[in-house]
Amino acid sequence: MFSRAYQIHHDRQLALWLLCCAVVIYGMILLGGVTRLTESGLSMVEWRPIMGVWPPIGDAAWQDVFAKYQRFPEYQKINQGMGIEEFKVIFMYEYLHRVLGRLIGLLFVLPLMFFALRGCIRPGLMPRLLLLLVLGGCQGLLGWYMVKSGLVDRPSVSQYRLTAHLGLAVALYAAIVWQFLNLWPGAAEPTKSATAQAMVGLARWSPLLVGLVYLMILSGGLVAGTDAGYAYPTWPNMGAGFIPPGLYQSTPQWLAAFEDITTIQFNHRMFAYLLVVIVGGFGVRLILQGSDTFMRLAGAAVVTALMLQVTLGISTLLTQMAIPVAAGHQAGAILLLTVLLFTVHALRRRQGIASDS
Repeated sequence: MFSRAYQIHHDRQLALWLLCCAVVIYGMILLGGVTRLTESGLSMVEWRPIMGVWPPIGDAAWQDVFAKYQRFPEYQKINQGMGIEEFKVIFMYEYLHRVLGRLIGLLFVLPLMFFALRGCIRPGLMPRLLLLLVLGGCQGLLGWYMVKSGLVDRPSVSQYRLTAHLGLAVALYAAIVWQFLNLWPGAAEPTKSATAQAMVGLARWSPLLVGLVYLMILSGGLVAGTDAGYAYPTWPNMGAGFIPPGLYQSTPQWLAAFEDITTIQFNHRMFAYLLVVIVGGFGVRLILQGSDTFMRLAGAAVVTALMLQVTLGISTLLTQMAIPVAAGHQAGAILLLTVLLFTVHALRRRQGIASDS
């Protein structure tokens, strides 16, 4: 049985390790977004988990990978006539994305083995860490499954597979952040004041906000996967009016939510307005009724992250998906999710609600 001092010491070490993993995964998600925005994802037409860690070295090696790329639809239908120097640029985005994925695997596996051998992992925690490891491996497989969808007759990856790839990455990131929060020592004890007790109901349903932001990110994956953001680069109207013509005109109608670019962009906007009301209201209530200064500051952070994300979303439309702005929009989504995770975890812990699941 661990002594309390021993457990706190090693929990801190584990928490810092998980925080490092989360930061690198955040970078991985952003690099993946840039890879999509630069249309670089189909430049590597082979999946070599071990040998693929080395980039092409020398003119002959570059000519070889370029020749392989030229045999696939993206080159033949979109990039016909591209020179090798242009190819090198898109290749390196995808190469760095894949190499970073391998580095994340090592960053997780090697310290996990070290902590396990030293007996630093508290009872009951190892299954969760192993589950995170399995999810990370699945993410790599899902990434290649996504790429394969664009190496056939259509030179674009499936929006379903892209959204699943993004969704698993974000879920893995959120799970690691939550576990970091569970392990980090020095958390506030449950607050018994009347003000704090009035927040119990808010604390109980607050995880639903994290779920809503997660669904919003998945909606953004559909927008990216179908290039729906280019269809109506205006705000607040979509074309001539707030509600564009042609919504839900697929057969069956529900399929339009996943395949019709007008409907996809409209739904993404409506979801954003809903989040402004619900998440913004949550943040404002914490500012006005928070049980302590920390929770009031957390509420202000939620509102700030939300407004930043709204501004970036509108700017992405008005700049017609300019890469720096669109990448910032994706970064803002993960930032909003992160702020909510920290806030919800702190709120629930202050109300004495278990957060170790």
